[in-house]
Amino acid sequence: MIRVLIVEDQGLVRGALASLLSLEEDIEVIGEAGDGEEGIRLALRDEPDIALVDIEIPKVSGLDVVETLHRQAPNCRCIIVTTFARPGYLQRAMKAGAMGYMLKDAKVEDLARSIREVYRGGKVINHELMLEAWSQDNPLGDREIVILQLAAQGMATKEIAQSIFLSEGTVRNYLSEIMSKLDVSTRQEAIRMATSKGWL
Repeated sequence: MIRVLIVEDQGLVRGALASLLSLEEDIEVIGEAGDGEEGIRLALRDEPDIALVDIEIPKVSGLDVVETLHRQAPNCRCIIVTTFARPGYLQRAMKAGAMGYMLKDAKVEDLARSIREVYRGGKVINHELMLEAWSQDNPLGDREIVILQLAAQGMATKEIAQSIFLSEGTVRNYLSEIMSKLDVSTRQEAIRMATSKGWL
């Protein structure tokens, strides 16, 4: 029996997934979590074989849940199940240790088949998204991502500089380089583009 934990903040989606997967003879849903913090706690306590994790969930993001479980509960394999068909999210999920990345519009039979495949040690990734991810590598470095994330929170250049202990001139240079790499003319456009790709 494959023991599954569902980490999903939308109650209707979580309940539907649990009900449908419970109809499978070889799959048992042993727990449901409505946020990332609870998901980590239940996974560490109950030791499921598979965790189905949404990306945008409260308290701790799905990507952080995957990274934490990959480190602290290596026998629990994670599959991202999300509405976001973003190459950047896929890249970050795989880097965090996810063994699968599926979209919520997939058929439950496909999800069950993916659970079995990952349980056996395989990987399952949405094919079209994988091809798109290969063709759209994130051009931004780690420091550039941090600076753009702070800018996305509404911080001015001076505030960004103070928060990460850089000079204002250095932050301006980073922002200029970011806009150049993304071929946009404002930081707002850079934020929109990076967010749409899942890079932030």
